[in-house]
This record gives sequence, C-alpha cells and structure tokens, in this order.
Amino acid sequence: MTSIKRLLSAFLMVSFAPASALASALVVDLSSNQIEITTNFTGTNLLLFGAIDRKGDVVVVVRGPRRTEVVRRKERVAGIWINRAAVTFESVPGYNFVASSRPLEQIASEETLQRLQIGSERLRLQPVGSANSALASSFRKGLIDLKKRKALYTDMPGNVSIRSEKLFRADLNFPSNVPTGSYTAEIYHFDGGKPVSVNRTQLSVQKAGVEEAIYNYAHDHSAIYGIVAILIALFAGWLGGVIFRKA
Repeated sequence: MTSIKRLLSAFLMVSFAPASALASALVVDLSSNQIEITTNFTGTNLLLFGAIDRKGDVVVVVRGPRRTEVVRRKERVAGIWINRAAVTFESVPGYNFVASSRPLEQIASEETLQRLQIGSERLRLQPVGSANSALASSFRKGLIDLKKRKALYTDMPGNVSIRSEKLFRADLNFPSNVPTGSYTAEIYHFDGGKPVSVNRTQLSVQKAGVEEAIYNYAHDHSAIYGIVAILIALFAGWLGGVIFRKA
C-alpha cells in the first residue's frame, strides 16, 4: 500500500511540474533501500518504480560494491591441476543488474551504451599491472562469465514496464550470494536514442541477526574465532568417529 501511494505521488509530481522542469523530469523510488541478510536468506526482489514526463525508454542499472578480483587459469602439469597465469582487475562491481523497457540496442547507439557502461559486456574492467592485452581480454571475459553463472551479472531487456507512457516499474533481483556493501541504482530516461535525464538512488545490503554477530566477531576477534572454529571441527570429527564406531 505504501508503494502504491509513493507511485501516485511520483505521477502527480511529474504531471503538475512547471514547464521549465519537464525537460528532465524523472521521479524514482524503491520499495526498500536496505536488504538484510539473515541465516535463512535465499535471495529477494525489490520494486523500483517512478514516472517520466514524456514518451521514451527507461533503463535501470544497479551496481556495487566494487572490489579487487583476481582471475586465475588452471593448467594440468604432470597430471595435477595447478594455478598458472593470473590477472588482477581493480574496482570490479560485485553485482551488476541491468533492466530495460526494450532491448538495449533498440534504445541507444553502441557508442552511448559503451560510454555509460550499460550492460555486463560493456563494463570497463581494468587489469592491474602490465598484463598482455590478449590475455587480459580473455580473463576479463572469463570473469564476466563467472559472475553471470553466479547470477551476479544479469541483463534483463523488457523487464521495465511502462504504463500510460508515464509510470514505470521494474523488479530488481538479488540472489542469495549477493555481496554486502553499498549499491547505486542509476535510472536513465532515453528519448530519441539519447539519455535526457538520469536519477541515482542508494541502497545497501547488510548482514543481520546471527549472521551479523558472527561476521562482526570474526573480524573483530579473528584469532579467537579461528581457534574456536578449529576446536569445533575437532569435536565434530571426534563425535563422528564415536558414532561410526558404535554403528
């Protein structure tokens, strides 16, 4: 009910905005700006909704958090698989979600999409150091493919629905393995192949409950946490041995 009221407010703000403001009117809101990860977290969806002032297309891009990623290639040596070549990429989004009202190539030119980094394949992932360009390109593709298999990089053309040429909505999908941190949602209004307005909003993914307590303790008291984890593993091994001996 709250989301519906906020959506109606967005519609009214655009409909009755002054003429001078209508050149770039784009109102956006989220059903929630925070996702809490608990022990039974299996993924979730958020509703993004808003209003535009005239006909056009809407593209939603959600990214975050950025981290350094090391991509390694395994090779078989003397019958054993070992890590050989490796390339490090910096400032890699742990999550990249793109939804659009139509296929991206029908909305804007490739040059525009590349400039705005809209689409997983268009992310500018920079290798650290003097990596061979061909090797870096191969590892970059491997990194993107891995993120896609984990459902962390998703492109969903047609997932943004526009009603009455003004109101729009999109479902944002967050898998169970979504990384914690700060995220940015960028919403673009395209008209005639050009972005006429953009709106940015923040959201966060945080651990909560028991998950948060264990996570914080592990980081604040790493030595004690390690010792406790080893003791628990030893006890579990001993208990398993006792049970199987009796069986």
